[in-house]
Amino acid sequence: MERLTPEAVTRLWDERGPALVLYARQWCDAPEDVVQEAFLLLARQAVAPGNPVGWLYRVVRNGAINAARSHRRRSRREAIVALRRAPWFEAADGDSLNAAEVTEALARLPIGQREAIVAHLWGGLSFEEIGRLCGSSAATVHRRYHRGLAALRERFEEPCSIKTKKT
Repeated sequence: MERLTPEAVTRLWDERGPALVLYARQWCDAPEDVVQEAFLLLARQAVAPGNPVGWLYRVVRNGAINAARSHRRRSRREAIVALRRAPWFEAADGDSLNAAEVTEALARLPIGQREAIVAHLWGGLSFEEIGRLCGSSAATVHRRYHRGLAALRERFEEPCSIKTKKT
């Protein structure tokens, strides 16, 4: 048997592609990529498989399982690296807060609150300056800042010793 013609591969794509994506979705979060890779492998075969549809299902299944394994390994590695990551700032001597814990707590805040806190406290920017920077009003930035501080206070279950500047 010879190589499949481009028309035959296209016909298989049209007829079987959506079902193959659904099939791959059982195992991985990027089923379209897995199916596309399977079709590329099929098109490169020097000799067409005896049963191209069965061959595609096997390749898609194996590819989806491998993609899921890769995703899990990558997620584990990234989690380990994230734990080893240096804190965003150094705690002052005598400070009762752990810099790594504060860094983690900041990372869990919504980006708007985190941005307002970091830019105001460590960057020294006014709420007006932060507002111009992120395209919001000073009042919105001020509100985000106070909500973020409230979330941090709640997280650490103690009053926040950070003194805020008047703006």
